[in-house]
Amino acid sequence: MQLPLFIAKRYLVSKKSHNLINIISLITVAGLTIGTAALIIVLSVFNGFESVIKTMYNIIDADFEITVEKGKTFHFAEFPAEKIKEVHGVRDLAEVVEEDVLYKYRDDQYIARIKGVSENFPELTGIDTMLVDGSFVLQEGAADFAVVGAGVAWYLGINIRSLTDLLSVYVPKRGNPSSFNLSNAFRMEAIHPVGVLSVQQEFDEKYVIVPLRFARKLLDYTDEVTSIEVFILPGADADQIQEKLEKILGPGYVVKNRFRQNETLFKLLKSEKTAIFFILVFILILTSINMIGSLSILIVEKLKDIAVLKSMGATKKLVSGIFMSEGLLISLLSSVAGLFLGMVILYLQQRYGFVKLGSGEGDFIIDAYPVAMKWKDFLYVFLTVMVIGALATWYPVRNLVKKYHAVTLK
Repeated sequence: MQLPLFIAKRYLVSKKSHNLINIISLITVAGLTIGTAALIIVLSVFNGFESVIKTMYNIIDADFEITVEKGKTFHFAEFPAEKIKEVHGVRDLAEVVEEDVLYKYRDDQYIARIKGVSENFPELTGIDTMLVDGSFVLQEGAADFAVVGAGVAWYLGINIRSLTDLLSVYVPKRGNPSSFNLSNAFRMEAIHPVGVLSVQQEFDEKYVIVPLRFARKLLDYTDEVTSIEVFILPGADADQIQEKLEKILGPGYVVKNRFRQNETLFKLLKSEKTAIFFILVFILILTSINMIGSLSILIVEKLKDIAVLKSMGATKKLVSGIFMSEGLLISLLSSVAGLFLGMVILYLQQRYGFVKLGSGEGDFIIDAYPVAMKWKDFLYVFLTVMVIGALATWYPVRNLVKKYHAVTLK
């Protein structure tokens, strides 16, 4: 063991002649420990919420969404679907037609979005698992059915058990008629709602899922689609698949991964996490002021020891190294203790969920605060605490070096 570290360790564990130094040292260690634990806990909770949100969006969003760069629709017959399916890692693709429409149910009206999907869509997404009422059936033989978002169902007062009340869907007719006639300006189709699903508020208030053939009939399409949704196999390399898709499709198409499909949301989550991180780091910096005081008093107490070391030939580098090691040992002890404490709390929350969301009686999608521990966060927090400790130690040690030549035995 190097001499500065050896002496610093003795100073750290030995009893000080002034009880005040012990108290300040304990406060410093306790403050940095609690701050470190709070930092890793908050970051892990943000990770947990991010994972929950991603899971919800993974149900309604494909791994990749393909649209045209110009225009709104494109013909599926001209799309290289077979080449896309042959890409290693691609599970399958689904045809999608989306459009803003006017819904009317009994006397209530509501503007939302219709989403016509191919038959394999529920199997690929697992969206049928989010059903809260009724059944997830889109077509049986020649009959078409709709599954509505919970928000749309609430606004329109939809009763899926009524056999006589149908959901009317209105959309402006294609073309440019020479004379505007309100009664002939809209195309209308009726469909029977049989299920209600709930994913998350934005989706629930926006979408009604219908068969692809119904959406095409409503919009007077043949084989047009507004997008193609591509689903990949578990464990497949998404970045590599995206490169292959872009190469196959060329510049006329836009390939969006999950992040680009919800870019604003994920950027907001990241910015919130970053902001909270810096706020807690600032609190740690304030806590580290105690370390400056503790080391400054310790240096004053050990002036005789410094004088003895100086008389024995100790250099400024050796003396400053002792107290730098002292500060780094305090930071190391605090960071390790804080990370361990945080990990224990996070494990208990992950296992038992003792901190509830709301009343804990099903008010939210999840009952308790979610947590997700990532080793990178532990590494970043550890390095952050050590850097703060090094900076807090540097200030009193710098003053000691300036006074080194004035230190003498008395």
